[in-house]
Amino acid sequence: MQSFKTLVRQIQALPPERIAEIENFVAFIAAREEARSLTRAAAAMSAPAFAAIWDSPDDNAYNEL
Repeated sequence: MQSFKTLVRQIQALPPERIAEIENFVAFIAAREEARSLTRAAAAMSAPAFAAIWDSPDDNAYNEL
C-alpha cells in the first residue's frame, strides 16, 4: 500500500480537473461509508426490539423450515 505522502504527491501532479474527480470520488466513498455505518447502527438498535418477535414460541414452526 502506498504511503499517504506518496498519494498526496501523485494527486498534486494531476491537472485540476482530475483533482476535482478525485475529490468527488472521495466524497462518494465517504457518503457510502456513512450510509453503511447508519444501516449497521440502525440494525443493531432494532435487534432488541425484534428479539421478542424472532424468539417467539409461536414462531417455532418457522424455525423448523
